Amino acid sequence: MICEICPRHCDLAPGQTGFCRARTNIENKIICSNYGRITSLALDPIEKKPLSGFFPGKRILSVGSFGCNLRCPFCQNHEISMAGDEAQSVYMPPKTLLERASELVPQGNIGVAFTYNEPLISYEYLLDCAKLLKSQGLKVVLVTNGMICKEPLKRLLPYVDAMNIDLKGFTQEYYNFVGGDLGVVLETIELAAKSCHVEISTLIITGKNDSENEMRALSSWLASVDPEIPLHLQRFFPRYKMQDSYPTDTETMRRLRGIAAERLKYVYADNC
Repeated sequence: MICEICPRHCDLAPGQTGFCRARTNIENKIICSNYGRITSLALDPIEKKPLSGFFPGKRILSVGSFGCNLRCPFCQNHEISMAGDEAQSVYMPPKTLLERASELVPQGNIGVAFTYNEPLISYEYLLDCAKLLKSQGLKVVLVTNGMICKEPLKRLLPYVDAMNIDLKGFTQEYYNFVGGDLGVVLETIELAAKSCHVEISTLIITGKNDSENEMRALSSWLASVDPEIPLHLQRFFPRYKMQDSYPTDTETMRRLRGIAAERLKYVYADNC
């Protein structure tokens, strides 16, 4: 049976789990086997997602599970994003998550951000929670790599208030490096920008996606969608399978920020 959530379209036999390690064929129905299994929970400043133009100064309850449909060798959350069923977790059904989020409203909480691992692979849980949260006036935020097929995304978007989408780079060669599809991510950005508040993050890695030409192409395309979409350029630090690499030079960050700012109204860069 084919999983139709992401463009990998894993063909799963009964009992088999897909590439993401979180979607399983159970009795000839593909579901998220990490449904309600929470590995991380924290009340964060909204700016940490990062979202600069969505309820600044507020806080949001951040939740994560396990699994991911990319294989970024620099993942900062690899302990859970690269994990499967063995991951330590607590079960939190949608109603319980709603109760937890509501309890935190007096502390400045505006809703729930699905983050830490890739939330879209938990599609059924995400949709159930989003509907419930929205019905109670709470905000729904996704921090995602954007690797989702068009039809499930369109079903989800009416229940989403904001997204930070990780645009890893702007060449398919770079997306081959992380195991993804640039075209799918660009389509996700275009669709989301018509439906909710969107901001973009790009981690800059020396020798991988730090060329001036690539930043010109990326920022030009993003400006064609909407020049007021904020772009967050993030500095790479050695982690996971790239421990022998060097942090991104701050001068590179400043230079790329300047290039992006020629086309975009809001550009932020780490340490700049």
